[in-house]
Formats: sequence, C-alpha cells, structure tokens
Amino acid sequence: MFTGLSAFPLTPIPGNGSVDEKAFATLVNRLATAGVDSIGALGSTGSYAYLTREERAHVARVAVDNADGVPVIVGIGALRTLQVLQAAEDAQNAGASGVLLAPVSYQPLTDDDVFGLYEEVTANLSIPLVVYDNPGTTHFTFTDELYARLARLPQVASIKIPSLPADTAKARARVEHLRRLLPDTVTVGISGDAAAARGLNAGCDAWYSVIGGTFPEPALALTRAAQTGQHERALEESQRLQPLWDLFTRHGGSLRVVAAAAAHLGLTAQRNLPLPLRGLDAEERAHLSTVIERLQLHT
Repeated sequence: MFTGLSAFPLTPIPGNGSVDEKAFATLVNRLATAGVDSIGALGSTGSYAYLTREERAHVARVAVDNADGVPVIVGIGALRTLQVLQAAEDAQNAGASGVLLAPVSYQPLTDDDVFGLYEEVTANLSIPLVVYDNPGTTHFTFTDELYARLARLPQVASIKIPSLPADTAKARARVEHLRRLLPDTVTVGISGDAAAARGLNAGCDAWYSVIGGTFPEPALALTRAAQTGQHERALEESQRLQPLWDLFTRHGGSLRVVAAAAAHLGLTAQRNLPLPLRGLDAEERAHLSTVIERLQLHT
C-alpha cells in the first residue's frame, strides 16, 4: 500500500460552509477510476487543520465509501495528542487502511515531544502509520536519528520525506542512507511534487502526490515510468510539468493552485477553500487555465 502513487485530493470547502461532500466523493472516485495505488484523504491538500473532529470523521467515511476498494490513508495531525488519538480512532472506524501523521504544533516541539507523540499514537493503532516530515508547514525538522527511532515503533510503515538533493548521485546516496537506517518493513516516500521523479529514480518506494489528487493521469505516467526503470521518461514528464511546479513556487505552495485547477475542471465550485484562504485571483486563475490547456491536462 505504501508504494507507487498515493494521490492526495482537495477537500472542497466553500468559504465558511461545510465540506462539499458530493464534490469530494467525485474527486475520490475519479482517483480510484484512474488506478492510483492509494488515496490520501485529509492531508495538507485536504485542509485537515481547518476542520472539526466531526467534519474530519465524515470526510474519512466519504473517502473510504467512494474509493472503490483503493486503500485510503487518512491524515490525523492535530495540536494535542488527545485530538490525534481521536482522529486516529475515527479514521479506523471509517475503514481507513492507514493513517498519516505530521507533528502539528503552535509551540516549538523537541525530538522527545515528537517521539512521545508517535509512541503514544502507534500504541493505540491497529492500522499502519505514515510519518509525515513536512518542515515547511510544521517548522519541525526530523533528524535521521529520530527517523530511525520512529521506524522501530509498531505500526510505522512509511516515512514521507521532503525534497532530495538536486544532484542525481547525491539524491540516490541520501535514499540509500535512509535504507540503511530503516527496517525493511518501512518504505520511503517522496513528497514535494517537483522532486518526485528525482526521488522515485533515486529509489523511493512511493510518491505522496499533490497533483495526483487532481491530475492522476500524468502523475501515474511519471510514477510508472520510474517504477519500470524508464528514468529518463520520468524526468521528461516532470520537466513537461515544470509550469505547474513554477506555479507552486510562485504561490507559496500547491494548495491554492490545485484548488483553482479543480474549479477550472468543473470538479468543484469556484470557491473551494476554507476562509481565511482566498485562493487565486482572476488574473492568476486565467494564467493557470492557460497552463492547464497548454499541458493538455483538461481531460
């Protein structure tokens, strides 16, 4: 389950309204039909931090119900360990195949804080867990020593790492180093879509993908090329998608871009982000639409 393409869809939330269940179900079913290897509900792209416990539990159920048997990994990050445990319980009750946990915080966390969080959560889990290393959002940086400690906890099945060095040899050396630290039962997944081809070519087992949640076909093409040893083809597909990566950089991340893309494709309403997030303005949406058409991502 923690290999190949894990696609993370948007959770459409129209302004101050509740989750658009119909649109979310459509997004999830679309991914299942495309043939992704797993679906990541309530990741960063899924705006989990903006939802109540009840809303998150409901989204988890809708994801599982509409995934057509594709494994669903549910994000359970929260400020307090109690809230994380509640989210984990709700995800398991919804039928999730796994959970994804980032160390969310307001006060800075220490390594011991983070280890204690995962230790308590995994002790109460009956399904596998992905360790989510997302320093750009959490402002917490995992050390290799902490990776190794966490990987020995029960239920830890994968580590979602941030970007790798741009140099091919250094990227491969980094992944090989992680392999030596981690048990064989723990996979390594790359996040940061612009680094996906580099990560998969360097030996990562999975791509935890933002664009895969809205544009599964090109994400699958890149993933399958890397998985079958067609490394140049994977790099070429990533280079073809460079205009999207540039937009992610320009807008300080991927969420606003994929939200506008989903609206452009008619998969959600125009307003699909929780306030105070405003999304892209009209000029920026027009630019994105041009990129989508030029890359032939509209089908």
